[in-house]
Amino acid sequence: MNKKTTKLALAGVFTAVAVIGSLISIPVAGSKCAPVQHMVNIFSAVLLGPWWGVAIAFVASLLRNLFGLGSFLAFPGSMIGAFCCGIVYYFCQKISLTCIAEALGTGLLGGLAAVPVAKWLMQIPVGGAFVYVIPFFISTFAGSILSFVIFSVLKKSGSLIQLQEMVHNKSR
Repeated sequence: MNKKTTKLALAGVFTAVAVIGSLISIPVAGSKCAPVQHMVNIFSAVLLGPWWGVAIAFVASLLRNLFGLGSFLAFPGSMIGAFCCGIVYYFCQKISLTCIAEALGTGLLGGLAAVPVAKWLMQIPVGGAFVYVIPFFISTFAGSILSFVIFSVLKKSGSLIQLQEMVHNKSR
């Protein structure tokens, strides 16, 4: 399989995991916080890169909305988080910093970006600029910790390198 086909197939799997994983969500002020989406953001960052991660987050958010599993707030939260962790992993290649970037990107930046979406698109009266920051942080914290644990196991076993080589068609 060529590199693009492999990446596209993996992106499809990650999108499906994010959509199915959104069945586990926490409803807060019109949002449906889904920790699995944040795990997918980190996996996408590490295995595919920032632009793939943003695309996966967009498609997963779109599908979650079409299936009634999410809200419009899924777009800013997941896409900003995917971009932040993707860029951090691209430049530093450290899982721990990538998880922190996901938490800050989704929790803080995504939480702040969700306010105008809730206010103007969803017509939800918003109590303040930081109303979504705490719930988004809680959601992304759970997904980031889960990712960190999984990647620690994969790295220790040597499987992470094998996965990255498979996706990028590199041999040792």
